[in-house]
Amino acid sequence: MSAGHARTRTGAQELPPHIGHAFRAAVADAVRHVGATAPNPPVGCAILDAAGAILCTGAHHRAGTPHAEARAIALCRELGLIERAHTIVVTLEPCNHTGRTGPCSQAIMGTPIRTVWIGAADPNPNVAGGGADYLRDHGCDVRFLSDVSGPEAAGLARQCRGLIAPFARLTRTGRAWITVKQALDINGSMVPPVGRTTFTSAAALDLAHRLRRATDAVVTATGTIAADRPGLDVRRVSDHPGRRARLLVACTTRGQVDAAYIAQAEARGFDVRTCTDITHLPDLLGQAGAMWALVEAGPTLLSALRMHDIWDDWLTIGVNPDGTETMGVAIRDGNDTPLCLFPELDIPKGATCFQGS
Repeated sequence: MSAGHARTRTGAQELPPHIGHAFRAAVADAVRHVGATAPNPPVGCAILDAAGAILCTGAHHRAGTPHAEARAIALCRELGLIERAHTIVVTLEPCNHTGRTGPCSQAIMGTPIRTVWIGAADPNPNVAGGGADYLRDHGCDVRFLSDVSGPEAAGLARQCRGLIAPFARLTRTGRAWITVKQALDINGSMVPPVGRTTFTSAAALDLAHRLRRATDAVVTATGTIAADRPGLDVRRVSDHPGRRARLLVACTTRGQVDAAYIAQAEARGFDVRTCTDITHLPDLLGQAGAMWALVEAGPTLLSALRMHDIWDDWLTIGVNPDGTETMGVAIRDGNDTPLCLFPELDIPKGATCFQGS
């Protein structure tokens, strides 16, 4: 029995090892561009030969540039390997419509590829879908990760859904995905010691800047601005080159934000907006084109977000008495979260109630 048709004892299909390897490569390529693709989702793919060896990978870099499948196919041609192409593994269902680029479903049909593995179905209700159906109708063997059993397939499927969770939210509701980051010391306080702006470790600070790189917007409050004058830009890791201006939303009940701070933020490349009604925040972000926003603020704004259920996942970094840290994630609704793309985080396998303070 071939690896592509291996079966479990219950009759459910197992994930072939070479397909699992290819999905991991495709997800890794897509992750490198999370934060640069809005309003499009980050997508990765891998092209394999008949023996299961990866010929090349590709990812979507930003809106208006080739989609992951088109980029990988073009690279495969450049390398002179296209005649060996047998299988394509893609984190998101290939598009079947013409936008700023052509349909990926048709691009695939212009190659020898006739086996297609898909990580997640296209969630966008605003375009003509049916990429999988188009490929099936034209003779391709199309399979979804959801068709197979086992923890590896489930974990990869969750990563593929995590890649597109903010995109799915934006296209279905017009609202951005909102991640709250909260750090608590051993006493449950968010206030750093005198003379310091943080009490978390270098690893936690690195994570914060990786999150800033991955998100399209950062949300803060006038109290945090007055107390800390935070830069909120990406510094501890390299940012996406040439990315469009990130959104900075300053929440205030009085309608006023320090003009000097706004000028400094704009000079650092931010597109600054003011939010005077917290209930309008998700729509404000979505209308500005942000798919994923990171909240970095103090307890007043965080309490308001919790009170009004204006959050999608909540990252809590806690400091233990021995100085070690714990990083836990709560998901407000369902199981999917883009935070699953950060391997050091403790992501629950099922829905969870909010436990932060």
